[in-house]
Amino acid sequence: MPKRSSWSTRFGFYLAAIGSACGLGNLWRFPYIVGENGGGAFVLLYVLFALLIGLPLLIGELMLGKSTHQSILSATATLSLTKKYVWIGRLAVLISLVVLSYYAVISGWVLHFSTQFLVGLIQPQILMEKGRLELLLSNGWLQMGLASVHLLLAVVIVLKGVQEGLERWIGAMMPVFSVLLVLLVIKSLSLDSAAHALRFLFYPDFSKLQLSSPLHAIGHVCFTLSVGFGTMVTFGSYLRDGDHIPTAGFRVTMVDTLLSLVSGLLLFPIVLQASNIPLTDPGLLFEALPRFLLSMPGGVIFGFAFFVCLYLAALGASIGLLEVIVSNLVDRTKMSRSFATYLSGAAALVLAILPALSSSAFKNFRLDGKSLLEILDDLLINLVLPLIALGVAWAIRKGLSQREQEKLFVDANKLESVALFSHWQMVMTWVIPLVIGSAFFLQILEYIRR
Repeated sequence: MPKRSSWSTRFGFYLAAIGSACGLGNLWRFPYIVGENGGGAFVLLYVLFALLIGLPLLIGELMLGKSTHQSILSATATLSLTKKYVWIGRLAVLISLVVLSYYAVISGWVLHFSTQFLVGLIQPQILMEKGRLELLLSNGWLQMGLASVHLLLAVVIVLKGVQEGLERWIGAMMPVFSVLLVLLVIKSLSLDSAAHALRFLFYPDFSKLQLSSPLHAIGHVCFTLSVGFGTMVTFGSYLRDGDHIPTAGFRVTMVDTLLSLVSGLLLFPIVLQASNIPLTDPGLLFEALPRFLLSMPGGVIFGFAFFVCLYLAALGASIGLLEVIVSNLVDRTKMSRSFATYLSGAAALVLAILPALSSSAFKNFRLDGKSLLEILDDLLINLVLPLIALGVAWAIRKGLSQREQEKLFVDANKLESVALFSHWQMVMTWVIPLVIGSAFFLQILEYIRR
């Protein structure tokens, strides 16, 4: 068996993990999910679950990858002679492929607006005429073309491997993303609606929470941290011997959670400025932002910078999802990395047809007022992903030996890790199943009430 690749530097791992975690989940999905669930109370719930559920699961996935030096399919297969954990790995890879397919469609929207604002720098009237979301949504084959370009870029980067692909490209994108994000937040907080946005985002009104809110918060935590997809198992398999997993997991979780809050600071002042668009609209980012930008001096330049920023984030997350699928194919079969990458990209493109055409050819297919793309997002992120996360927690606690868990968690030079180890075990064994199980129970009650 060939020697497995590894991160060249610890900083490279952090950039890749954060780049994979921080994508459209933070900048596109977070605002309308917060809007659907009432604002500040849901944000508080999200932060709580990020630390209580997301962090321990992230640490567990990294431990599983580092222990087995395999991606999630092979890793779960080695945990038991009876192969009872394999279904978890299969579900994780399957959801990675399906999410990548509709994620590519949304990323195509971002790519479309990036090019429209670029053209608008030269011909602003073109942007006024063609830079509207409804025109894009009515053209399913344009969405397919944009998704194809996005997947092709992800394939080219993943083909280069861990150090030349993942680490180099995501590592180069993240500093650019961070600088653009800071500049855009400063601009956003100068708007008149900033005070209203801060109150909506950080003042908890628990009466606005729904019975489904806890499960939505858990699903969104898993989505933004890339937990349950097998991404962090794959990334953990590339870790070097000297890397302390709990420290790495804590830093990635804190940065990702902070980026979600910063994304709220960026987007809500802009969205609330355009008061005619409901906060619960999945397309609110693409509806509100272009209109607002076109009404302000220098808005075309500001808009181009924002959508480039957003696209870099989307590409980083797509690379992470594609790497999960490719690494599992390489680990479980004898196919080459290049063939596995092309095959995975092609499969994602085929699956992208339905969400790409959901607002045109399949626009009449709706369930509870939601389009096919929205149904996919709701089903996969709010229901399937928490279920996989629950299975991953069970597999790690029961499949990895006590000795192996302690070896991977405890650092002799950090005495606090000894005390935290027992707390981590308790959370993985009792707290996570109890919280996720209770959230599912509340979701069922919500369905009954409807």
